[in-house]
Amino acid sequence: MRSQGASPRELIENPLRKPVNTLAIVPTKTSKITVLARKAYNVLLHIAQAQGIEQEVFRAPLQSILRGVDFNSNAREIVKQHLRAMVSTTVEWQSPTAGEGEAWNVAGLLAHAKVYKQGGENWVEWSFAPNIKHELLDPQRFARLRLDVISQLRRHSGVVLYEICARYRDVGLTARQPWPWWRPVLTGSPDTDDSVKQEYRFFKRDVLKLAIAEVNAVTDIDVELIEHKAGRFISDIQFRVAKKRQEALPLRHPPVAVDLSQVTRAMSAGMSADEAEALIQKYGDEAMAAGLDALMKRIANEFPEPLRDPYRYLRALLESSSATAAKKAAEGGAPPPANSAAVAAALEGWTAEWVSARRALVLAEFESLAPETQADWVERLREHLNERGAHPSIRKRLETNGWKHPIVIGELIRFFKGADWDKPTPQELLTIAAQRGGR
Repeated sequence: MRSQGASPRELIENPLRKPVNTLAIVPTKTSKITVLARKAYNVLLHIAQAQGIEQEVFRAPLQSILRGVDFNSNAREIVKQHLRAMVSTTVEWQSPTAGEGEAWNVAGLLAHAKVYKQGGENWVEWSFAPNIKHELLDPQRFARLRLDVISQLRRHSGVVLYEICARYRDVGLTARQPWPWWRPVLTGSPDTDDSVKQEYRFFKRDVLKLAIAEVNAVTDIDVELIEHKAGRFISDIQFRVAKKRQEALPLRHPPVAVDLSQVTRAMSAGMSADEAEALIQKYGDEAMAAGLDALMKRIANEFPEPLRDPYRYLRALLESSSATAAKKAAEGGAPPPANSAAVAAALEGWTAEWVSARRALVLAEFESLAPETQADWVERLREHLNERGAHPSIRKRLETNGWKHPIVIGELIRFFKGADWDKPTPQELLTIAAQRGGR
């Protein structure tokens, strides 16, 4: 038997040869292929190709396939979930180019999967359906894919677009297909009664543009959308593919396994694996890690009450961080402050940024409280405003529009967190400055 897993060097020197019929797979019925499941399947396929087509079943240590999980812990459900999905999910195998590759019907991603312990270590065993095994492990037409590049893509649409376009990197142009053909292929979900009614402009905005931007930013190819019209409407699309002049540098330590560390952390905080994967896909691993750090601190601090909805709280944190990052990117860079006036301006900017993030955090915390607790705080705020003799307009807005009215919300935050809620410490300002590169 050959190597039980793929070393970081093997990932670069021996890229995955992914058969063309596996590039545009679409799950049947109501199944869905997640981005982590697709990445994990690529790792299984790469390991199986290394072990050789003569093998009936393939085996590898669990940690060489999925990183950040321990089958003896509560996170074992993640392992079961992904392996179960690969066995139970039947897909339509098709090439992006009509007539290319062998004609397959329908088959599961895996024929079987098993997790067991050997020598104190957790192992995974799997096999492929006999009618597709040969083409999977010794393909005649395939795309050469670098798993270290794929590991950096966070959207399912980005992974699929990269895999398909990598097939045509030497041709320069993908096959032309009706645009609805691309929808289930890129999303990993079969079409529904609602999705088939979707207009092209929304598919372009929500799927195509994001996938193209991610592929162009992360991978070793550049992709350009080409639209074809039938009358006034877009009918077909395809992609122009070009190699980057300077290939994207490999990671210093290319990941062999799919990293589920943040998923397991989120599950320990009370979220489901699906919720965690959705947040990771939208915001990325780094943002998720930082958000979970903040979430864990909030969970440890039970004042004014234990956190009721960790998922909602974390989602609000990530949305706030994402909005702040987008604002900074739109504003662009500026030279470091060189005089007292510039220093004062920089401090003001750092403070405003901290307050904005702090405000979002406080609101997320308040919204995570139980409804009856929120109502109690609002009633106490009403009494406080009356005792203080607040301006009648503030009290009127609270009565008629509730605490979310822009005039009221500042009063609520101040009452909820104290008068110094918007006063950052020097260390907090230094953190913002570091994040902005001193600008």
